[in-house]
Amino acid sequence: MMNTQPQVVIEESPHQESRHSAGARTATAEFLRQHCAWADADAVLLVVSELVTNAVRHTAGWWRLRLTAGHDTLIVQMDDSSPLPPVPRQPDLAGGGGFGWHMVQRLAGRVEVCPLPDGKSIRATWARPATAGC
Repeated sequence: MMNTQPQVVIEESPHQESRHSAGARTATAEFLRQHCAWADADAVLLVVSELVTNAVRHTAGWWRLRLTAGHDTLIVQMDDSSPLPPVPRQPDLAGGGGFGWHMVQRLAGRVEVCPLPDGKSIRATWARPATAGC
């Protein structure tokens, strides 16, 4: 018998009506309620918002957000059509941005960026805290 992990996938292609981070946040919040009640929902939702916003803002093609819940882990994976890795910028307190990538790196337990044949993958992983119950 195969043990499958709960997963949800949210996708956008250049031929679909643009989907904003609000839809991804709503789907993520529901996924967390069902499969990862132990996760820090505020942190995960901020990371999802940043990853979706950056994919929409900096990618002309498709993107795919995948949430996977293991017993002891939560993985938020954003794949997109841009081969360029995220570039940390100096935060601009005058409203010019530059906070998002820094927040992603601070809020997730681990962040990896890997090239794909047709873009890149960003994977943010959280481990279940030792004090979290079943």
